[in-house]
Amino acid sequence: MDLQLKDRRILITGASSGIGLATATMLAGEGARLALCARDEDRLRETTSELAASTDVFTFSCDVTDRQSVENFVSHAVDSLGGLDGVVCNAGRSLMSAIDQTTDDQIREEFDLKIFGALNVVRAAKKALASSDSGAIVVVNAILSRQPESRLAITAAARAGLLNLSRSLAQDLAADNIRVNSVLLGLVDTGQWQRRYTDSDSALDFDEWSAEIAADRGIGLGRFGTADELAFPITTLLSPRSSYITGASLDVGGGVHRYV
Repeated sequence: MDLQLKDRRILITGASSGIGLATATMLAGEGARLALCARDEDRLRETTSELAASTDVFTFSCDVTDRQSVENFVSHAVDSLGGLDGVVCNAGRSLMSAIDQTTDDQIREEFDLKIFGALNVVRAAKKALASSDSGAIVVVNAILSRQPESRLAITAAARAGLLNLSRSLAQDLAADNIRVNSVLLGLVDTGQWQRRYTDSDSALDFDEWSAEIAADRGIGLGRFGTADELAFPITTLLSPRSSYITGASLDVGGGVHRYV
């Protein structure tokens, strides 16, 4: 199926690895033109260098919690690509820490990254997206936003706020014909989990180790997801073929959700 993404201009935050990079790669395969950011631009250019052979790729160093940094990135992206048709708010991480072991500064940083990390991008990109015939925003969030865990209590609270904010943005931006949807991930095999595996000093290989975690977390499919498995629904929601979907949230977690 043609997703009608050829020559669509898509901006992605946190694009140097994991879900962001997988989404950029999938979009490049669909012929989209890309504006990509990460804090480390040298690493970003290295990991996305092959994409430039098949499509236009604009890279920029950006801290999504800094409004001026985001506005500079979006302005350069619009100038480079001639506008924007889609945005993927992907930059983020998880803070694995019990509440009583988390400092106030860590809590503020987590909320700053989750809330302003998306809101700064949406504010900066709104005008360009409103000029598109099919403006779309996809917020990469987590199932954690709907079913908190004690080990990730602060991240869960911040993600719940982001989910609520995303729904409000869908309402507010509908008048500008800008769609806003969320993809809620479960456990995904990314660099963050690879580092946790290394730090664990486990005698198991990664597949065995992650399968044990999947069983402990109640993941029906018994494994972690892959970045490509998240990139597909993100790409689909950016497509003009999804033009009647907004304010929605899609679980991509292998059956881990417990809520009804």
